[in-house]
Amino acid sequence: MKRKLFCEISPFTYRLSIEKGILKRHLNDFFSGVHFARKRTAESLPIVIYRHKSLIRRRLGNVNMQLQENKATNLALAVNHIDGLLIRPNETFSVWKLIGRTSKRKGYKEGLTIAKGQPSQGIGGGLCQLSNLIHWMVLHSELTITEHHHHDGLDLFPDFGR
Repeated sequence: MKRKLFCEISPFTYRLSIEKGILKRHLNDFFSGVHFARKRTAESLPIVIYRHKSLIRRRLGNVNMQLQENKATNLALAVNHIDGLLIRPNETFSVWKLIGRTSKRKGYKEGLTIAKGQPSQGIGGGLCQLSNLIHWMVLHSELTITEHHHHDGLDLFPDFGR
């Protein structure tokens, strides 16, 4: 019989594991000396290096379309934290540092997620589409990617492998 991971014992131990990971990330960021981009501007910059559009609502087999509508809400909320951001020399861009935790209190809704390689749902679901789009656009720029996380073994979108 395969031994369970601590996070698999119960919902409580799962939550503890998440909190431990978040704390570990915050400590690592604090001691690493990395400077995260935070300055924003309301002005549009004069040069567009790359532009791309991605479908927000997609039919994915028998997945409930309400999850796609909720994803649109989640994306609209999240992009407000990123729009107008200036990434200056020696600064690091982090989607999750800017967006922070997603919660019902902040207006995020249940959207499509992937858990243990299977489609699932959770608060803030669908934001991977935003981070994947930004990652794809950065690949077409002079910026350097220092970290990117893919879905665990399953990607529901047809542009996988980009």
